[in-house]
Amino acid sequence: MSAETPLQSGDVLHTPAYLSWRKLQLSRAKLKASSKTSALLSGFAMVAMVEVQLNPPDATAVPTEMLVAFTVCTTLLVAVHMLALMISTCILPNIEAVGNLHSVSLVHESPHERLHWYIEIAWAFSTLLGLILFLVEIAILCWVKFYDLSATAAWSACVVLIPVMIVFLAFAIHFYMSLATHKYEVTVTGIKELEMLKEQIEMENEARMNNLSLSDQGRIV
Repeated sequence: MSAETPLQSGDVLHTPAYLSWRKLQLSRAKLKASSKTSALLSGFAMVAMVEVQLNPPDATAVPTEMLVAFTVCTTLLVAVHMLALMISTCILPNIEAVGNLHSVSLVHESPHERLHWYIEIAWAFSTLLGLILFLVEIAILCWVKFYDLSATAAWSACVVLIPVMIVFLAFAIHFYMSLATHKYEVTVTGIKELEMLKEQIEMENEARMNNLSLSDQGRIV
């Protein structure tokens, strides 16, 4: 067994413990990506809200509804990413503590199986909902920032971001479907391997029973 990876013999690869170990590595990668993305985007939203220059209501042509939308979107963006960051910060150390031991036999001590749905929520909030809110935030921020200077510039941001949003959603749906198909194929392959292993064990047991029967008959004779 090396210092970097757990034992990867043929017998270990087909055990439930090793399957759980692979899920642990995936959960750890998701939580790391979620924490980095959430910290970056929530920080951007806070800086954008603090640094934006707003004129008094009587000196600006920006609609009040747009200011309300900017406030709501910024608050939702920060709240969603803070929730994802909190989940990642709370769960990741417990998974890291087990993952850094590089031992499949200790995988049951990791909470990644029990907290699977929390990990998926953090991943979805950070990479899907959080990024959608981030794109909406950019559009609203451009509107609030440039509407007084040029309404055309404000509309241009919305026109550009609409196809970007469509491409983003299309990629997200395609990625999810591809990932689901891959998991289904892996599951089917695993089931077939288990069935073959079962048949092999049954054949070995049957051969053993036949040998025992022949031995008993030989003794009787």
